[in-house]
Amino acid sequence: MFHRNLLPLLSKQVTLHLKPRLTRAMSSQFQLRVNPLTGNSEWIVIDENEPEGPTSNTSQNALLATTSYLDMLNDSPRNRAYRQAIDKTVTKPCRVLDIGAGTGLLSMMAARAMGSTTCRMVTACESYLPMVKLMKKVLRLNDMERQIKLINKRSDELELGVDINSRAQVLVSEILDSELLGEGLIPSLQHAHDMLLVESPETVPFRATTYGQLVESTFLWKLHDLRGNEAEACDGIRLVPTGFENVLGVKPQQYAFHCDAIADEVKLLSEPFKIFEFDFSKRPESRGETELSIKATDDGRVHAVISWWILQLDREGTIFYSTAPRWINLPVNISHGDWCDHWKQCVWFVPGEGMSVNKDEEVCLHAVHTDISISYTIKSPVSRNKRMQYDFTGRDFKLILPPERIAIYGDSEWRHTMFNAISNALQGRVDPLCIVADDSVFLTLLIAHLSKTSHVISFFPGLQDKGLQYLQAVASANNFSVDRVEYIKKKKTKLTVHDTHQRKVDLLIAEPFYYGTDSMLPWQNLRFWNERTMLDSVLSEDALIMPCKAILKACALSIPDLWNSRRSLSKIEGFDHSVVNSTLGACGELPGEQEGPCLPYFIWQCGNVKKLSEAFTVMEFDFSKPIMPSHGKSQVEFTEPGICHGFALWIDWVMDSENSIVLSTGPDKRYWKQGVKLLAKPVGVGKSCSSAVIEASFDPSSGDLDVRHAFS
Repeated sequence: MFHRNLLPLLSKQVTLHLKPRLTRAMSSQFQLRVNPLTGNSEWIVIDENEPEGPTSNTSQNALLATTSYLDMLNDSPRNRAYRQAIDKTVTKPCRVLDIGAGTGLLSMMAARAMGSTTCRMVTACESYLPMVKLMKKVLRLNDMERQIKLINKRSDELELGVDINSRAQVLVSEILDSELLGEGLIPSLQHAHDMLLVESPETVPFRATTYGQLVESTFLWKLHDLRGNEAEACDGIRLVPTGFENVLGVKPQQYAFHCDAIADEVKLLSEPFKIFEFDFSKRPESRGETELSIKATDDGRVHAVISWWILQLDREGTIFYSTAPRWINLPVNISHGDWCDHWKQCVWFVPGEGMSVNKDEEVCLHAVHTDISISYTIKSPVSRNKRMQYDFTGRDFKLILPPERIAIYGDSEWRHTMFNAISNALQGRVDPLCIVADDSVFLTLLIAHLSKTSHVISFFPGLQDKGLQYLQAVASANNFSVDRVEYIKKKKTKLTVHDTHQRKVDLLIAEPFYYGTDSMLPWQNLRFWNERTMLDSVLSEDALIMPCKAILKACALSIPDLWNSRRSLSKIEGFDHSVVNSTLGACGELPGEQEGPCLPYFIWQCGNVKKLSEAFTVMEFDFSKPIMPSHGKSQVEFTEPGICHGFALWIDWVMDSENSIVLSTGPDKRYWKQGVKLLAKPVGVGKSCSSAVIEASFDPSSGDLDVRHAFS
């Protein structure tokens, strides 16, 4: 069970197994973490021999709490299916290897299935040291230390005769992501079959099969086709000009997505079809391809391929687990699981405006898998030789942005709001010097378009050279000279008037958007406030700062599916996991003053959600002043009866001093994540409990927001 959605504060991950950047030194590992307010990296030392207790590494625990380990361990259908399959497969003492063992749950299942007389017949392999330390506690709690051999290595680092005495007869593993292959399933199985397993081993799972369906969805189309989406914009900006169709877009890959959340917005254009099958008991190939002829079931436009997988956990084919969306009619022996966040469906965007099809037409789908991903191309039924695929030819450069950012840049309302804000800010200013502090290519283009005499300095802290390359590519198509835009690599702490050509800055702006921070909490974009503070010495006395302030907003929620996925663990299929609750940030009674974490989610995708209060203001952040500690307190009046599971928190960005232009990132805005603060225990609200108090404190040294609540 490798790292799940790791870790918002990490700067980079390696491809195989999606591990955070780790280095080893004897019994320690060093994990790279990014300070959200500065963008600077710092190393967290994880020591295998560090004593557990109140003074344990809180940074390490905070990182584990942001993973989806807890969500996975709360997936009862998954746990039950694995237990049933392991009990059926391991019927006598044998050598078992567990790859990516996590808390050791599957290892303990295998050891128990053999009987209590066995000793160290199970080898648990786990590379992530914080999880190894947690597994030791779980094994100790369940009196399994002597039955399971724990090795802190990647499975492809294991050596026969050194780490394990002989080849394993049974492989148990759960190294699957929403796409199936992204956590390194194929390389792990290849190495295991080559070096660690007997010939024709038993495996749990036994087989995995991927399925897909052609769909029409305007929402999904807006997530990738910026050129078509911005055609309605009236601001004169073209982020994807004619002739530059591939200069800006999403990465051609499958994106994990809760497709049930858009079930009412999807038009099905085919029956489900089988794509690939992977037999875990055999050595898989690194590459495979298949070509399918799919009959269209309705007229429409294919915007995407939605895919999922079904696990067959036992050899006989009686135990299954599925990630299919709920509109799929599954066989009677396969059921839809509970809402969970660790496995979703996947979406592959058909390029451009999609492909028009008529009912009963045959669509040719070409699918290819590598050792870590699956991709598709679609042949048009009109021209069998023309493929709908992502084309990187014709231009040497393509700027890759996340799907939600593509949708934001194509949103007419958002662009109109930004257009008005920048127009007002530039009014009356002659030859202004403007700094774009974040990674917004849109704002840079907009200023250059609206003010022909402006000079723009863009920092592009995340995009870096790619931001400048993009501007150079689209400058002429947007009718501005690229020499009016300057990219400065220097850190903002070292910026002087020498860098601004002996001029003071007239306009400091941001959306704010920082590339590579999509999994961060909303208030971590207060990095703009920190950068405004660092740039204070180069700002003119009447410099306009935009946004001029941020408002932390909140509302009370009934959100049972998310709460259940984060609830405290007790026994999982008979094994006590209560010892992991504090480290994984579970909802429940945590020790001492420890509070559960705020976590980022697209709330509208979190299953059953109901608002129990109006949106209210918790605190404001004034960007006309340097960054400082902030505190806010607000009374919550419940407007709907129900069970309160927590609070949604987000930032509204006020773009002007008159408070007339506000950009909200709340739950109704589907392209932004909100922070969620879950309660230790759900509270019934209504007549008996009509209000609550929310208190929040912001720490500018770390970017942390401490949120507390009290019900009355």
